[in-house]
Amino acid sequence: MKTIKMITLVAMLFLASNVSNAQVSVNVNIGTPPVWAPVASPSVEYYYIPDVQCYYDVRATQFIYLNNGAWIRSRHLPHHYRNYDLHRGYKVVLNDYHGPRPYDNYRYHKVKYYKGYRGAPQRAVGYRNDNHRNHVVVVNNRHDDRGKSHKHGNRGNNGKGNKHRD
Repeated sequence: MKTIKMITLVAMLFLASNVSNAQVSVNVNIGTPPVWAPVASPSVEYYYIPDVQCYYDVRATQFIYLNNGAWIRSRHLPHHYRNYDLHRGYKVVLNDYHGPRPYDNYRYHKVKYYKGYRGAPQRAVGYRNDNHRNHVVVVNNRHDDRGKSHKHGNRGNNGKGNKHRD
């Protein structure tokens, strides 16, 4: 009888240790910034894109923009910005906002970060791959390291913007 209790106790301890190890090793990758985003603190939840007058929600991986008086969340930029190049455009890092509605500050952001706004130099999170060549992404929003061949022109992002590399 005592042996059965001892075996049961050892089995329970063994199972408990395996369960706790499994729980510790689980890694969830939520809120990874897209490759076109400027380097920022891991706690940044939103970027404001002045040229497009929209926000990007890092956790939800969605753009937030005004459409006919309503704020829309979408995986893609609005249709009329489908050719906007997110790698070259300026992105404002919103370090000071952590709520669900960054557009509550839209009037302020729209005036302070007007279309064409260029602030401090930015270095992007990742790399862009055009025509199977690796390139340094925009630094200072004026320089990219694509070499001298520009025969393919600016293709934009076809409104898809959020190009995560897996």
